Amino acid sequence: MQVLGRRQSDRFCRVSLTWFPIHISHAGSFGVGLIINLVIPCALFFSPGLGVTHPHVALLRHFPHSRGPARDTTAKAKKQSKALLGDPLPKQNAAIPIQVQVPAPRAQYRSVSMSSSGSSPFLLSNIPYSNHTPSPFFGLGSEHPFANYWTSRGGLAEVVGVLPAKDQADILVNKYFDAVDPVYAMIHKRNFYADYERFWSLPPAEKQIADPVLVALHFVVYAMGTQFISTPSGQERAQIAEFYISASQQALRLSSYLSRASVRTLQAMVLICYFLMNDNHASDAWSFGGILMRQAYAMGLHRDPDIITPRCSQSDKQQRRKLWQAVYFQDTFLTVLLKLPPTTTFSDVRVESLTDELDDIMTNGSTSNGSNDPMINPMSISNIAPTSDTFPPYELSDRQYIRSMWHMANLVQRTVCLPRSLDNPLTSSPTDKASLLSQYHDLHKSFPTHLSTHDESEVFTLAKENPRKLRQNMFFRSNFWHCVMIINADENEGAGVSCDVKGALEAARMALRAFFHFWEYLKVDAGVWWVFQHRAFEEALLMARILGAQEHPLSPNYEYGISPASDPLLLKSKEDVRKMLEILDLAGGAPEMQKTRTDVLRTAFADIMW
Repeated sequence: MQVLGRRQSDRFCRVSLTWFPIHISHAGSFGVGLIINLVIPCALFFSPGLGVTHPHVALLRHFPHSRGPARDTTAKAKKQSKALLGDPLPKQNAAIPIQVQVPAPRAQYRSVSMSSSGSSPFLLSNIPYSNHTPSPFFGLGSEHPFANYWTSRGGLAEVVGVLPAKDQADILVNKYFDAVDPVYAMIHKRNFYADYERFWSLPPAEKQIADPVLVALHFVVYAMGTQFISTPSGQERAQIAEFYISASQQALRLSSYLSRASVRTLQAMVLICYFLMNDNHASDAWSFGGILMRQAYAMGLHRDPDIITPRCSQSDKQQRRKLWQAVYFQDTFLTVLLKLPPTTTFSDVRVESLTDELDDIMTNGSTSNGSNDPMINPMSISNIAPTSDTFPPYELSDRQYIRSMWHMANLVQRTVCLPRSLDNPLTSSPTDKASLLSQYHDLHKSFPTHLSTHDESEVFTLAKENPRKLRQNMFFRSNFWHCVMIINADENEGAGVSCDVKGALEAARMALRAFFHFWEYLKVDAGVWWVFQHRAFEEALLMARILGAQEHPLSPNYEYGISPASDPLLLKSKEDVRKMLEILDLAGGAPEMQKTRTDVLRTAFADIMW
């Protein structure tokens, strides 16, 4: 990391005018060098009369004197440090390095199970929460997750001033649509690119008065894209991504997002939540997600668009349905992991309303003669600027995936999230448990084969020919079998419901197998997604605890004294836990989070005495 800055020769630093361009260079996965150019206001480093104030900067020294007005300094810095993929740093830009010290984080995780009092003790999850100082707010970190680089009067111009170079932004957007969009398909790609290219074509002065929400959406896409760029240094990548997410949040703040909301606002907020999870801020994501849910309700996303927005175009209605599904899905499956109450419990949006219609026709309007014939929306993008690629070729398969995940979330929220949020067992009798598992298996049969298959050859074919469907397959399988595992492991002693060891191990192995495939074919992605990693950790932990308590084979006809190792399922499960431990030693993510997971799982594995 190299920094050029201005010496603080006077007691007071003019924080609103002076800027420090930071250059971070690393090699990407593209075979060429990636140079990130960040221009950060000097408020990052100085506060008037107080010297160094930012917690991540321990020492600043040897700043060369700047000459001329601040805007000349900024222009010169940008000219000298133009961020281009593959371009080396200019030799004339010999910057003096600074020492940057990040405070040693304090590892935190929930030490006791938050599942139902009647549930299995094997479901203890040990979630590593945010990595800062303790807070009385149910044990979560107290430091704000968005670093503040911004001055009080900088406005949107300050945020726009730190945009990456256009060619670099193109790569980050492309990475987002490769890695994130397949599993959370809520942004209309063609519309996004139309707005994106229009924004970048604006002169600098007009960019500074653009829609702040659009800028926020762009920056969170850059941040998410950065998380999936392969770099030698995970810390550098995290710092760059965190800077972009801070810019996104600042743009949202400038848009007054707490009192105003739009589709773009909620899209940005959904992505910010996932970013925070991936950045070891799961607790902050939970809290930020609460605001997201309230805004989604305020916008009426939970209502059927045919009822509350009947004259909207078909594509706008479908966009609202996709966005609601993204909010609903995020809330449901985060509560599965955190074992806290879901919020998106009120909605009349039907899954089947997300149809396969690809035209932009208003089916609920009326023509001038009062008939109910379809009416073309004259203001639709398709009508104003018709193209042959209004929708990408994968649109219909994406809708299949969205509907499938939506059906699953409906069942999971009702049968898993709600009972556990009130410390209730999931089932009231062995018959009830069998019936609930039957519902899950019946639903599984209704899903498209390419989403549910776990056959090695079919998964290999997806990896080779269709990485988008591969990602959807992994997320679908992981979520589904994780929930089946929870139901099998759940106990209700008073009602005679015990842990189904065989069913729990088989479901856990199915879920963990999805993570192993993810790690094999998309290792970078598998190392980034917190939700996927933590599900896999919980699955391996449950298996280890079941195996540690097992004293004999599962067969009812086993001979006394025979080791559990003679049982094929128990032996394979033990090997899966061992493999997960090996992956945890290699996986990316926050070091303290990985250490917590590894230590907990290794301790449980050591308790397997056979």
